[in-house]
Amino acid sequence: MSHLSPALAAALEAWLSAEAALAGRSPATIRAYRADVARFLAFQAAHAGGEAGTGVLSRLGHSEMRAYLAAERARGLSARSAARALAAVRGFLRWQSDRDGYDATPALAVRSPRYRRKLPRPLAEHEARALLDTVEARASEPWIALRDRAVATLLWGSGLRVSEALSLTGRDLPLPEVLTIRGKGGRERRVPVLPAARAAVAAYAEACPHPLTREGPLFRGARGGALNPRLVAKAVEGARHGLGLPASATPHALRHSFATHLLAAGADLRAIQELLGHASLATTEAYTGVDAARLIAVHARAHPKA
Repeated sequence: MSHLSPALAAALEAWLSAEAALAGRSPATIRAYRADVARFLAFQAAHAGGEAGTGVLSRLGHSEMRAYLAAERARGLSARSAARALAAVRGFLRWQSDRDGYDATPALAVRSPRYRRKLPRPLAEHEARALLDTVEARASEPWIALRDRAVATLLWGSGLRVSEALSLTGRDLPLPEVLTIRGKGGRERRVPVLPAARAAVAAYAEACPHPLTREGPLFRGARGGALNPRLVAKAVEGARHGLGLPASATPHALRHSFATHLLAAGADLRAIQELLGHASLATTEAYTGVDAARLIAVHARAHPKA
């Protein structure tokens, strides 16, 4: 952030520290926030003729914010990425205005760029089952086959993120019927663990050649260290190629499949939100679009007048 004045750089670092400590933002989120807000602050300082202090922020209005968004789009940023950057900027401006005692409403009132939210791309139930079978069949060693199936079963059966599955430790053995997971933003949620998932993890744990200590990672790599998420992606990628599935058939697609299969079975959207650990129901509502698209496709194929 050498292009920022000491005052603006200090303000940004103070906000980032607060986000990390109080809101539980992940290191990756903090890095993205730092890049987005630093670029915004550099633009506004230059836009104000090189003014170095934080006082420039108190005079931001609609025109300054629109100029910033136009510059972001001009450098090739998509509407989605610009909206994400603006969300970070708004968070910073709210925090700074509370500290300095000015009204940030004129700057915060600017409209976010509109974009079409991408729908999740889940697998059909038979595709998910085939993926689990193929992940297991393609492994190099029997215990690794059991490991890969156990991880994939947790993603599909409990809607875990890869990072959440790999954060489990030996203390979690044997898996209970309901597991407490700490997800994004440090938010805790309780997720059911299906008998098939408990059995898959138990079979892996019994076959694993490395000691599974209470404090150590549950899922291990070939040499005994923590399993790298890239190896999970690689196992799913190999199975995907073997089955002829699209590139969207990733480990995260198993989590998407968990949600859409629950929705298709009649689960309440709020319940799915809780199970997935989404902070906002709007994020979960994307799955209703997937289900509607699926119903339209089925109707087009099956209706006698189609």
